[in-house]
Amino acid sequence: MNREFAHLPAGSAGAASFVHLIGKRIALLVHYRFLIYNLIVRDLKTRYRNSVLGFLWSLLNPLGMMLVFTIISPLLFRDQTIVNYPVFLLSGILPWNFFSASIMTGTNSVVASSHLIKKVYFPPEVLPIATILANLINFLLALLVLFALIIISGVPLSPWLWLLPIVILIQTTFALGIVFFLSTLQVYYRDTLLIMDVVMLAWFFLTPVFYSASILPTTYEVLGVTLNVQRLMYILNPMASLINMHRDILYWGYRTDPDFFWRTLLTALTVLGTGYVFFVKRSGEFGEEL
Repeated sequence: MNREFAHLPAGSAGAASFVHLIGKRIALLVHYRFLIYNLIVRDLKTRYRNSVLGFLWSLLNPLGMMLVFTIISPLLFRDQTIVNYPVFLLSGILPWNFFSASIMTGTNSVVASSHLIKKVYFPPEVLPIATILANLINFLLALLVLFALIIISGVPLSPWLWLLPIVILIQTTFALGIVFFLSTLQVYYRDTLLIMDVVMLAWFFLTPVFYSASILPTTYEVLGVTLNVQRLMYILNPMASLINMHRDILYWGYRTDPDFFWRTLLTALTVLGTGYVFFVKRSGEFGEEL
């Protein structure tokens, strides 16, 4: 366990010391900002090394997925009342791809860079941070495809488009918190990445990415208790709320539901804080475990 946290006093003094230590870690991250930048560049170069199309794959991949789901979705969950389905689909699948790629690559970010941790001192949290930011860049590039499709399809741009960067920031915060937690577990239990591969597949189908949540039953009775299925999905699945917020802005063209916004923001900040504290507390043991 990190020695800085091992001997914190109890009570209010301990809380003040804890906040002080977290502040020191954040200041340390600012000091190592150029390392984060170099890791992001390394990640992007490695990802597209020996690739003929290079970063264009970040644009072609969502187009390919859009084509596949546009063809097969009428046989699955597609709501036939949805017009401009490709725009509807991309506005959900792009943020999902960003989230999924962030979780899968971020979970292994510390273990994959074990050679650096053993040889050079730096705050290890720069590794998951750099991985998330590299995936964020890919996501922003892929958004160019969506905006081009919106213009071609004649879908009017929403006056609430200025909220999109805030929604993206909330999603990045949420993903980073999860990655802090999972990348720590991966150091001790290498099965974590394999388990998350299955979890992410199930999570994808439980999130309204390629279908509308409106096709789900409003109420469902379980053991005599009537449940609001649609509402429960948004409450229990933060990604459902995040996909919904992206879609509100990019497809429907209206302001996102304040209930979704504030609840998801609070969830993202809670996950980030919890994940970061867990990561920092265990980061002192990484050298030994790796």
